[in-house]
Amino acid sequence: MKFQPDRFDAQSITGYGPGWIGVGPEKVHTSLLLGSRGLCMPWDCSRFEDLAPGHFAQLAQHDAELVLLGSGNRLRFVPPAWLQPLMARRIGIETMDTAAACRTYNILAGEGRNVIAALILESPPS
Repeated sequence: MKFQPDRFDAQSITGYGPGWIGVGPEKVHTSLLLGSRGLCMPWDCSRFEDLAPGHFAQLAQHDAELVLLGSGNRLRFVPPAWLQPLMARRIGIETMDTAAACRTYNILAGEGRNVIAALILESPPS
């Protein structure tokens, strides 16, 4: 049986591993914001502990229907009050570890959803 790859019009994550995320042919080694409508920029937090309310106000400035927060190597949640700027704009948010957020992003982007992945890329354990 011959398989044909699905046509993928949105920006996609092509791979991930300890200390990197593949976006198209490029390997990114820093935390990033990635959007299905072309957004791709560094995100200024290298650890979950660096997150602050301002990070979520920044996310609310983008016109997305859903934000996927990749919280690093393990699942962690931010204080609910920090999510107020997103809730005020009726933008959904889901939190998961970064690997799960990468996989979920590709599924939603492939469905044509307007999604942003806010991915914390922690240094690999020593």
